[in-house]
Formats: sequence, structure tokens, C-alpha cells
Amino acid sequence: MSFLKWLTDNRLGTHLFTRWRGERVGEDALGNVYYRRPGAADWRDERRWVVYAGDGELEASSVPAGWNAWLHKNREKAPSELPLAERFWEKPHAANPSGTVGAYLPPGHEKRGGQRDHATGDYEAWRP
Repeated sequence: MSFLKWLTDNRLGTHLFTRWRGERVGEDALGNVYYRRPGAADWRDERRWVVYAGDGELEASSVPAGWNAWLHKNREKAPSELPLAERFWEKPHAANPSGTVGAYLPPGHEKRGGQRDHATGDYEAWRP
């Protein structure tokens, strides 16, 4: 990674602050590392942050639900200390596909031919 990239994304400041003041709390499956600043009188007053994995675009949706709750102080204990129970209906994280080939296109979208099914008569047009 180039030094200019560090300056434009404020990674240098975050790196220095993390190194001097941060206490590592844990890491998630995606490689994001979570920190807190120790010494707060109450856990609600702690400063908490994440250092995203990789050099790509920072993607806030790549933070799992348990870690997101911890960062926003909805939980006292981090998932590394007290893991969340997994629900059978939960799915693994998938990146937001907006603006990509995998984006959802509703029926009638121009990229899907621009033809929409005819109305079935289940509504009536409003007339003033």
C-alpha cells in the first residue's frame, strides 16, 4: 500500500492511535480487528473501533451483527468474550451487490428487456 493511500484514508492516524492507545479485543472471521481504549469508568463510556481487513474499499456492512452491537455499545461484552448464539435462519455475510452484475433488477427494468407484465386489474387508477 502506498503512503499516499494511508494519508487519504486517515489510516496513518488510526494506526498510530491504535498502537498507542488501543487494546485489542478480538478479530472476526473476515479479518477485521476490534479495539477499545481501556480506562473508562463504565463500559458505555469506552471508545471502541474497528480496523478493517484488506486494502480495498472500507465496507461497514462487513462487520458481523455481534461486533456491530458491541461497537455501538448495545453489548457490554465483545463476541470474543461472550459469543452470540447462532440462529438457524441466519445466513453468512454477503457483500452489498448494488452497482454490480449481481444487483437485483425488478421485472420491467431496461436491462431485463424493459417489458413488464400487464396489469391484472387488481387496482384502479386514481382520478382527481
